[in-house]
Parts: sequence; structure tokens; C-alpha cells
Amino acid sequence: MPQETIVLILMLPIIATVIAFVRQIIGWKAFGIYTPLICVFAFWAIGLKYGLIVFAVVLLVGILLRFLVKRLRLLYLPRIAIVLTGVALSIFALLFIVAAIGKNNLLKTSIFPIIIIISLLEEFIGVQTKKGFKQAVIVSLETVFLSIICYYLIIWPWLQNILLNYPWLVLLTVVFNIALGKWIGLRLSEYFRFSQVIKHVELSKKK
Repeated sequence: MPQETIVLILMLPIIATVIAFVRQIIGWKAFGIYTPLICVFAFWAIGLKYGLIVFAVVLLVGILLRFLVKRLRLLYLPRIAIVLTGVALSIFALLFIVAAIGKNNLLKTSIFPIIIIISLLEEFIGVQTKKGFKQAVIVSLETVFLSIICYYLIIWPWLQNILLNYPWLVLLTVVFNIALGKWIGLRLSEYFRFSQVIKHVELSKKK
């Protein structure tokens, strides 16, 4: 089995644990745990620079097309299919542009990571439909930032060597997640969000 494959398999629980920690303790929402996880591996396969470009194109074109298609008053699934078609064509155009300027790194990449990033658009539209455009953008940015952090963990040579030499360390993530699952305190973002309320309660206790 290739060493690269072993590293990625061992990295998966590490990345999943980091995502769980950031969401549970810090309070970033992101698109669940699965979406940023596969986004990280898509960035790894494409490269961070091209991965972010593809993500930006998918998001911007998807937002534009959603507003345009919304006027047709179609059912949800056909509407999503039309938006995804437009996004796919925009990525097709991006590949032509990349080829024209002689940047062939993206062209050599497997199509599956690109399809994974395109599929994330449905998550964005789902959040936008339920919670509004602003919240969808915030969650998208949190997903990207979280994916970038985890991307650098994947390519960190020191961590790769540790996992290859001591693969049993991955089991510690189970212990950590059990402790994390019993966390009942406020998230870090909630301390900032409710800082005035917390101060008011503390002052009331002192009185």
C-alpha cells in the first residue's frame, strides 16, 4: 500500500476531531462535519490555490444563477439541477482559461475533487433557503477557513511522520472525542456573543 494512502487514512480521524473541536468549543458552524472533511481532501488533491479558485467560482456562479433561476418559480430539485449545470459549465470554461494561460496543474488533477467542490453548492443553497443569504455566506467562509487549517495539518511533515511511526496514536482521538462529547459549557463564540449578558449576571451575583 502506498505511504501516501496510509497517511491520508490515518489523517482522517485527526481532521474529523479537529473539525468537531472547532465546531463544539470555538463555535464555528461550517457545513456539518462531513462537508469540510471532504473539502480538505479535495484541496489536498487539487492544491490549495486551485482549490480555493474552484471553490470561489462555484460559490459566486452558484449565487448568481440561484437568483436568476429563482424568478422561474421552479420546484427545488429542478432548480438545483439547473444551477449545478451552470456551475459545471463555468468550471469547464475555467479549465479552458487555465489551459490557455499555460497553467496545466489543474488540468492534470482528477475530476472527482472538482466534482466534490461543486457538490458543496447544494449545502450553501440549503442554508441560504433556511437561514438567509448572510448566514449562508458566513457558514461558507467558516467552512473554507476550517478546511484551510486542516489542509495544512494534512501536509505537515512532522505530523505525517508521527502517524506513520506511531499509528496507534489515532486511537487517542476516540478518548478526546468522548471528553468532547460531554462538554456542556458555552462555546467560545457564545462568550463573545453573550458577553453583556454574562457581565450582567456576574454583577447581579456580586450584589
